[in-house]
Parts: sequence; structure tokens; C-alpha cells
Amino acid sequence: MRGKSHTHNSRSDSPPGTPLIPCRRWEYNTAEMSQTILVVDDEPAIVDNIAYALRTEGFEVVSCSTSEEAQSILEEGRISLIVLDVGLPDRSGFELCKEIRKTSSVPIVFLTARTEEVDRVVGLEIGGDDYVPKPFSPRELAARVKAVLRRFPSTEAEEEAAQGGPPFLVDKQRMRISYYGQPLDLSRYEFRILEVLVGRPGWVFSRERLMDLVWEEPEISMDRTVDTHVKTIRAKLRKIKPDFDPIRTHRGLGYSLKESW
Repeated sequence: MRGKSHTHNSRSDSPPGTPLIPCRRWEYNTAEMSQTILVVDDEPAIVDNIAYALRTEGFEVVSCSTSEEAQSILEEGRISLIVLDVGLPDRSGFELCKEIRKTSSVPIVFLTARTEEVDRVVGLEIGGDDYVPKPFSPRELAARVKAVLRRFPSTEAEEEAAQGGPPFLVDKQRMRISYYGQPLDLSRYEFRILEVLVGRPGWVFSRERLMDLVWEEPEISMDRTVDTHVKTIRAKLRKIKPDFDPIRTHRGLGYSLKESW
């Protein structure tokens, strides 16, 4: 499918190599494809090739060359995935990723000329979802983008939660839970407890049952351990919704998650 460019004196079906103006946008029939990819790279030829490959897969593409522009675009619009170059002129792509992860779980695919294993490990550990070394095949990159998008909840789903849809979204691959569209900073056991509760709204789980489901060695844990973790989870939920507690305490029985919203 071909897109229509909003940049003057350019054609959406022009081959790779045509100069690209930063923050360029292509629009498509949203009934067929509404996912938007943000490409952040300061090399126009590379951006052009990536955009061409993504357009042929039906994506809308927005591009920019600095981290400052990228953050502005993220604040203003709905982005489904970011293709992020590590070597930006104003800031490291790794640093930008860390900043994004404070408020968003949008998938990130790193691009870099660095080939050392330590760089790949760092990129994935700070929140990247894939890592593509340069030079690369634009078609392969487009395939990786599609694969990443299949693995994780969409930005549209997070926004639906923020606007009154299901309040919790569980990302098992990254062990992350979003609450009303905002990612929660959870420890391993906090994630597992909340994942259990979210998976069965209305079900009452005893402390013993939660320990069996969550802890590797439940026999060496105590009932109060569950209470302590639930208290911490509640505190983190209140930072997002101060006047609402979705976790119910059933005295003498255990805990459950609110069933209807």
C-alpha cells in the first residue's frame, strides 16, 4: 500500500535515496492500519530506507533526528513503536530510552553501528525490545518491527485503559503491568502477586495460595510476607489513582481484585 506524503516536493512512492526532511509523516487509511512508527536517526539516507520499507508494510511513519524532537512527538501523538539510533547528535539513544521507560512501555528497537556484545546487552537491559546492528536490511528491520508489535500490548490498548477501558494490562515477556495506561515499577514478587490477582478478578486467594503461586520456596516464607508486598503494591497503585483501591482484603481469607469497573 502506498502512503501520501505531507512533505512538499516529494513523492510517497519514490525509491530509497530521496532526501528526507526531519519529522516527515505519511498517512494511511486508518481502517486498514493505524500503527505509527517513530524513526529517530540523524542520517537521512538511513531514515529514507527504513521509512520506505515500513510504508510497504502499511505503517504510518514519523521521523526526527534528535532526542528532544522524539520526546516532543511522543508527548503529542500515538506511537506504536520506536526505531531508535543509539548515536544521536544531542543525546545517547540509551539515555533517551531510560527517560522514555520512566513513563512509557512503548516498544523500542535499537539501531547502532556498535557491534560489541556488551552494547547489545546494555540496550536490552535498559528496556530495549530488539537490537539491530548497522549495516542492516530494511526489509529485515520491518520484519523485526512486526514481530515486536505482535509480542506486546498496543499503544491503543494502553490509551483505552487510560480512558476507561480495562485498567490493567499485563506484559508477561517484560514482566510489566500498566495501570490506567501507566507502567508500574514493580519488584519480581509484586509483579507475580498482581499478575495472579489480575488474571482472576473476583477470586479470593488465600495467603498460602499466593505463596504457592508466587514464591519459589513458599515453605520458608511467612504469611506477613504476602501482606507486606500487597501493601507496597497498593501504595504504587495509589500514586496513579489516589482515591481508589482495586485490591480487596477478605479478613481471615486473603485478597482479591475488584471484579467490575
